[in-house]
Amino acid sequence: MAQYMIDIQIPSNPDREFFELIPAQRTHIDRLMEQGIVMSYSLSLDRSRLWVTMNAASEREAVETLAAFPMFRYFEPTIYPMMFHMTSLMSQLKVSLN
Repeated sequence: MAQYMIDIQIPSNPDREFFELIPAQRTHIDRLMEQGIVMSYSLSLDRSRLWVTMNAASEREAVETLAAFPMFRYFEPTIYPMMFHMTSLMSQLKVSLN
C-alpha cells in the first residue's frame, strides 16, 4: 500500500451548491478515515487549500478515491507520492494488553 499527499486548490468564490455539499463531504471523509484510507484531512486558514493524505494501492486508485468525494468537481488536485507519513497522534497511541 502506497501513501499519497493530495494538495487541492479550492475555488476562491464557490457557489451555493459548494457549501451545500459540505455535510456530505464530511460524512464521506469520516467514513474513509474509519477505513484507514484517508489518514489526514486539513483545510488552510484562508480556505483556499485542502490537504489530504491517503493510503492507496496506486496513484490511479488514489485518483479514483478522490473522484468519489462529493466536492470533487470543485477541486484542482495535485497528487504527490510519499515515502512515509508520520504524525504525533500515532506515537501517542498505546496498546493495553489488560
